[in-house]
Amino acid sequence: MINMVKLSYIPGHCQWIHSSDSAVGLIACSEQSSGNINIYDSKGSNQPIKTITLHSKPVTFIGYNRIFDVIVSGDEAGMLEYWSGANNDYQFPDILDFEFKTDTDLYHFAMRKTVPVSLSFSPNGKLFAVVAKDRTISVFRFLNGKLKVVFDERVDSFDKSLKTGSQLPNMEINRRIAVERDIEKANGLAHVNAVFDDSGHMLVYATMVGIKVMNLQTNSCVRTLGKTENVRFLNIALYQNKPKQSGVSIELEVSNNSNSQKVSADPMIVSTGWKKNRFYLFSTREPDDNKGTEAERDIFNEKPSREEQLAAVKDSSNIMLGDFSIMHTTMGDIHIQLFPKIAPKAVENFCTHSKNGYYNGHIFHRVIKAFMIQTGDPLGTGTGGTSIWGKEFEDEFDSSVRHDRPYTVSMANAGPGTNGSQFFITIVPTPWLDHKHTIFGRVIKGMEVVQNVSNVKCDPKTDRPYDDIKIISITIK
Repeated sequence: MINMVKLSYIPGHCQWIHSSDSAVGLIACSEQSSGNINIYDSKGSNQPIKTITLHSKPVTFIGYNRIFDVIVSGDEAGMLEYWSGANNDYQFPDILDFEFKTDTDLYHFAMRKTVPVSLSFSPNGKLFAVVAKDRTISVFRFLNGKLKVVFDERVDSFDKSLKTGSQLPNMEINRRIAVERDIEKANGLAHVNAVFDDSGHMLVYATMVGIKVMNLQTNSCVRTLGKTENVRFLNIALYQNKPKQSGVSIELEVSNNSNSQKVSADPMIVSTGWKKNRFYLFSTREPDDNKGTEAERDIFNEKPSREEQLAAVKDSSNIMLGDFSIMHTTMGDIHIQLFPKIAPKAVENFCTHSKNGYYNGHIFHRVIKAFMIQTGDPLGTGTGGTSIWGKEFEDEFDSSVRHDRPYTVSMANAGPGTNGSQFFITIVPTPWLDHKHTIFGRVIKGMEVVQNVSNVKCDPKTDRPYDDIKIISITIK
């Protein structure tokens, strides 16, 4: 550490605002409770060199364009401001193609009544992308302040396009929408950003359906990464540098020598995730295609939470849980092996409800051919049901069981930690449901009954069978 600057206020956002050849390292730091931005010498005293007072509301980001030595900052009122670096005494830049903001689209966010939360510049400095709290990504031309394109990633637009395009099951769409609501309540959107690739022709940012790679020449999505992952990606970084090969001369590198061609570009995206204490890496290199849980990637390498530690040492011998159940339905019996050691709360909930006759008379209210059959709702609409504790209970995920085969029995939910009484049985492997729905059993007999239920005629709007299929009773063994 070369210096520590003590502040008399709570800082908001910080940004280096000097060129690489500058003799003085300058830092811009905003005040959390006001629109002021203070400029400090990184090796100087606690007193600011300059205070910028362009903003009337607290600043949400500070971005530095190193190509033109200009800073762009945004605030909670939706206003964007341009100002120069130290070489132009922090004044309004004289290199721009406009003199008044009314000639630009810089009022875009204020007019939409939304707050810009992050900014990034293209490598040549001629474009910048701003992410806003309304889930839009706006790309501006830097010199004239005009909008080039706006990508709409709002939940309502996803809800319509996903359900009409059938890109994901409705259950998965609803779960992701519930996560988006949680993120919005916790101000998690403030962590979302967008980054340009080295060419400046591609823009990369995270959405509720994965990390999108957008082509700015055609304004279209060319690829979506992590679509099936059980993660809401937030803040990302892109690494594109070509690795250097030791012992290779310049002459050999520029030649057509086959040895020099072995070292190719290895781009990588690093991302954070909502409520995840790990980083996620995306690379062009594919993992070894080995089957089995032992060969799969290690994603359980962080310290377990306090709740997980308590659950691990809890003596489960005091709870009498069943190992098998027989679901007697109007179409036949379905025998299920339960997993009390893997999902003790889900099994306890299921067994207690079954013994108390809670499920008796319940219909299979949602049946989707070649996907799953769902029941456990006393209302028969998919909106009812409660756990034996009278409230929602937490998920129980274990890497030893996955949705990698048909006839898996899992808890239905409306998002993380929202388990009640509803459950479903899959008809096919559904790996996209891993670590999203608690698995508490598998069908070991009566698979033909499950198949017969899944093949009945249903209302295409509600997925409810035209003729009710009911649970008569459930026997626990």
